[in-house]
Amino acid sequence: MLELPSTMPAMEIESPGGPEQMRIAVRPVPEPGEGEVLLRVVAAGVNRPDILQRQGAYPPPPGASDIMGLEAAGEVVALGPRVTGLALGDRVTALMPGGGYAGYALAAAPLCLPVPNAFTMVEAAALPETFFTVWTNLFERGGCKAGDQVLIHGGTSGIGTTAIQLAVAFGARVLATAGSHVKARACERLGASRGIDYRTEDFVEVVRRETQESGVNVILDRVGGSYVSRNLEAAAVDGRIVTIGLQGGARADVNMGLILRKRLTLTGSTLRPRTVAEKAVIADGLLRHVWPLLSAGKVRPIIHATFALRDAAAAHRLMESSAHIGKIVLTVSA
Repeated sequence: MLELPSTMPAMEIESPGGPEQMRIAVRPVPEPGEGEVLLRVVAAGVNRPDILQRQGAYPPPPGASDIMGLEAAGEVVALGPRVTGLALGDRVTALMPGGGYAGYALAAAPLCLPVPNAFTMVEAAALPETFFTVWTNLFERGGCKAGDQVLIHGGTSGIGTTAIQLAVAFGARVLATAGSHVKARACERLGASRGIDYRTEDFVEVVRRETQESGVNVILDRVGGSYVSRNLEAAAVDGRIVTIGLQGGARADVNMGLILRKRLTLTGSTLRPRTVAEKAVIADGLLRHVWPLLSAGKVRPIIHATFALRDAAAAHRLMESSAHIGKIVLTVSA
């Protein structure tokens, strides 16, 4: 085991609220438990759940670190008992239930994936949260496959930019909504056949025109609320609608007649509360089906901006502005 410092910098939340509630603190370096590794964090991704946690609306699951950060890339510097398949010095990117906004972080060994060929640590840190989410929801739950027509809501978010690229890579045709003309065109540059500016266009009408009235086979929705009923209208017969976020609200009026007539499937999921064993199944699918695409340069995370850990509040403000396209990443110096 390498000689490690006893303390590390970590971004804490003084009390629930705005970005001004975030402060750099000194914390003890954690020790890995059974099946865990300790990473020296080089970079950590910023995600919407971090915003919600800071606001007090999304507490970490039992046993997880109270420090924000659901993904990080770095070097394995300590191994807990019964860890297999990893060694000291390995460069990995990891999905974690919390703890990424710090100099060192714990990760379950099965949720550590190798940094893809030619990837920087910043790029690698942008992978786990969005790629785990897209793989399990768009492909496993939504059954996205070659020949499908797919609608991605929030196409320029971290989730959206990932979903567009992966759906296209696996042979689907993609339509994507975004909040401006500029962002709609950015979706098209990523491979979408049609970007839809939801502020000036009705995505249901655009879907109908673009699919010759047949509708889309799969919808990945991070909005909820009023989008639920509109998704039913945009879906094709035997369509699959997967909800992964509720930015538009948790309640909706649903026309059950459309569900019956179109034989629709409505499903959804969360990622953070799942067990390590459940997430490990997703990790295995990514390693087999997606990591070769990353290593070959066929799919890449879109990095909008990087911030030093001490400037995490500015990173949160950028995310809350929705002015970004792709991922926001923190660089960490342990």
